[in-house]
Amino acid sequence: MSLIEEVNSRRTFAIISHPDAGKTTLTEKLLLYGGAIHLAGSVKARKTTKHAVSDWMEIEKQRGISVTSSVLQFDYEGHHINILDTPGHQDFSEDTYRTLMAADSAVMLIDVAKGVEAQTKKLFRVCKERGIPIFTFVNKIDHFGRNPFDLLSEIEDILGIRAYPMNWPIGINGNYQGIYDRNAASIELFEKDTSHGQHKLASTKGSAADPLFSDLLDEDVHQSLIDDIELLDEAGDDFDMEKVKNGTLTPMFFGSAMTNFGVKPFLDKFLELAPQPQPRKCLEGTVLPDAEQFTSFVFKIQANMNPQHHDRIVFMRICSGKFEKGMTVTHRQSGRTLRLMQPQQFLATERTIIEDAYPGDIIGVFDSGNLGVGDTLFSDKKTVTFADFPTFPPELFARIRAKDSMKRKQFLKGMTQLAQEGAVQIYENLGSMESYIVGAVGQLQFEVLEYRLKHEYGVDLEMNTLPYSVARWIESDSQTYEHLKNIDSAMIVKDHKQRVVLLITNEWQANWIIERNPDFHFCATPDELALPATLME
Repeated sequence: MSLIEEVNSRRTFAIISHPDAGKTTLTEKLLLYGGAIHLAGSVKARKTTKHAVSDWMEIEKQRGISVTSSVLQFDYEGHHINILDTPGHQDFSEDTYRTLMAADSAVMLIDVAKGVEAQTKKLFRVCKERGIPIFTFVNKIDHFGRNPFDLLSEIEDILGIRAYPMNWPIGINGNYQGIYDRNAASIELFEKDTSHGQHKLASTKGSAADPLFSDLLDEDVHQSLIDDIELLDEAGDDFDMEKVKNGTLTPMFFGSAMTNFGVKPFLDKFLELAPQPQPRKCLEGTVLPDAEQFTSFVFKIQANMNPQHHDRIVFMRICSGKFEKGMTVTHRQSGRTLRLMQPQQFLATERTIIEDAYPGDIIGVFDSGNLGVGDTLFSDKKTVTFADFPTFPPELFARIRAKDSMKRKQFLKGMTQLAQEGAVQIYENLGSMESYIVGAVGQLQFEVLEYRLKHEYGVDLEMNTLPYSVARWIESDSQTYEHLKNIDSAMIVKDHKQRVVLLITNEWQANWIIERNPDFHFCATPDELALPATLME
């Protein structure tokens, strides 16, 4: 195929939701119907010891939640699909945000019983700010839930986006028997699932006008469906693909990932509507996906996908041009040339060495520590610089050190690799080489850090929480940090780029310190800094 044909066949999307909405389960069922796996391992199945394919870390298998994003790739009916399964928990919002930067669209899961939840709102805002198309999947309709019309209103009122139901659940009071496809005017009734969703769900499908369905459905259920569709057609929005593309209208689907109820209809329609790889803005202009020059950016780093080898995999999104195994590229941040050997594509931890890849594809390459999250790689002489990713300000802090001083080497290696991943934010504790200060968005990040250092590096931690909740990066045209006043109850540290950071107890104290140091500029994130990192040395 030509480059443009390769581009048009790609679909790269992220799946986002509040925790426990069924995001990882839906991911697996898309793999099941796409033919990438033949038996789904549900994290909630009682009669199976299998775990979700995308939850590959041991801690994920134990807790039944995702703590890091996963990449899953497969081919389905002429499409090359890249799924980015993101952590739902708010403590890993930064990982989710970085992953969304690599997606061309997003699938937003909503629990039919709980509606729009807090984390869903946060992730939705990120998608809205980027203007990427959002597709809504109302999940768990095999359980009692809210009225579909109430959910429709909630999405529009709380999220501020219009919704167009592509299908509609058939049933009354949460007892749903099938799906009505509005575009095809067809009905699909599903058989009862007894396998915990491990196999594709059998169904009866046909025209809504077929008398068969009048016999299969109770009279009141059939009449309720007719009334609902008439109301949607008369009072609902018209479907407008341009509004979908600019993120102001969300196609809405109903189903159950656990029982495979409505999953295949969703997959087929989603691939029809979802955008192919889109142009990307860079500091030099716009990169078109069908341009000949190869460009990509790093959005994720993962250490120890193979714990026995302590490997370090850099995940990059290809934005333009054709990638070829062994090609030489320029690393924009250092100016050095690198040869990309052993490129891989993924089904969670299952890796396949590839010869080439195209815009929209996610590939992984081995790296010894040269690349960082947000870095740009490009071929040829034309310089390309994709903007760096925003940094989330930490709200929790702890001092950590290895319990066993003989494990110092492993401790330093583990902390360095996990910091490069972005799993936590690490600060240099001035005056001490035996401990680090760690910043996190949520408590669960500390727990994952402690677990991974123990099980991946053999290091037991001593962790002491610190009484700080605010971090402020500081800079000045004329002063160094030694001239800061009234900071007795604060702590001075340096981040991984040697920028000075002040850790402060609370916002009130932060404002008090800012007022007494007018010669300094205080920044909530390092993205706001105007001066180079070395100026504060």
